[in-house]
Amino acid sequence: MIFSKAGFGGAVADFEAAVVAQDAKRSGKAFIRLQETFGRAKETELFAGGPRLAAVLEQVPPSPRAVVAVLVGACVERGADAERCAPGVLAGLRAALEGAVAFGEAWAATGGGAFPVPDDGEPGEEIVERTGFEAAVGWWTLSQWEMAAVALLNHWAVRAGLNGEAVRAGLDAEAVRTGLDEKAAGGGRGELLRLLTAVAQASGQELRCLSYALQVLDDEPLVVLHRPSATGYLLRLSGIGDNFQLHTLLADALIGGGHVAGRAPSPQEVAVCRETPGQVETAGSFELVAPDGDRLWNEGTPADIPVVDGVRLLVLDEPSYARSWPAGRFFPGMRGDLILERALEPEETERWFARVSPAGELTG
Repeated sequence: MIFSKAGFGGAVADFEAAVVAQDAKRSGKAFIRLQETFGRAKETELFAGGPRLAAVLEQVPPSPRAVVAVLVGACVERGADAERCAPGVLAGLRAALEGAVAFGEAWAATGGGAFPVPDDGEPGEEIVERTGFEAAVGWWTLSQWEMAAVALLNHWAVRAGLNGEAVRAGLDAEAVRTGLDEKAAGGGRGELLRLLTAVAQASGQELRCLSYALQVLDDEPLVVLHRPSATGYLLRLSGIGDNFQLHTLLADALIGGGHVAGRAPSPQEVAVCRETPGQVETAGSFELVAPDGDRLWNEGTPADIPVVDGVRLLVLDEPSYARSWPAGRFFPGMRGDLILERALEPEETERWFARVSPAGELTG
């Protein structure tokens, strides 16, 4: 085969062929060219290159595999098909998390101590001797896998593929065609979160972006009770990365919609929480409270809202203190939305209020 075609497309073809042939020397040269040519890549090269690189990820040696996954994620950010790239990247993410869990176990069993901080190179000989090569690489490359996975998780269809219920119910034809099922996509959202939690507990380091991305809810019903007005509402949320974003969109739906009194966010504040780039200063309109009276912090995620009788239930109180922040999206590449479906009838509202603790001093 003749190698060394010009540009990123040629580097992808060279790398793909060398990896399949298990030719370490040629794949090493092509790996360098991938990184050198990516910045000058044409749109068509990125669209084709992302899925092709994702398809051979499993055959790439462990150390460079994470760098190739980052390139796949960068291709997706510039327009490559996230669904086609997802199986390879998310399977690699799971393998890296499993390796990092094994690293933590081996590290503790061989004396423990502070986890080593990964650098740009490979793990040193002393670390490999303590934990094994694959476990060490899992921990060493985990931040790169986080970067790659989050780029894909910006897309609704990829998140849907990680939802076990969606998989059991049957994904749409396109998702099935591209192979984005629970097994191929890395074992499901719950399993990835379980592994991520184990890594955080062992290392003391939280991969917050990955954790939040895996917890994003889509097409999720939400019952909101506004305690000052004794009214209730049914909403539906999708693609909201944190409760700062949720807070602003709630204020727009309820205050901006004329349903309750308070400060409504400006159109610009709302736009940056949906899909407009950038940030705009905003201020709090509510206190977010769980049904049991615990405070729900803006720094948390909508997944923190407890489920009551099969539906997430949120109480809104008057804000206990003035608070402002830059309105925007935790994930700038993810479109967020919150739709007010209807105001609840007084009888419905009363039944929901019967499920929550009385107003009082906030806990948590």
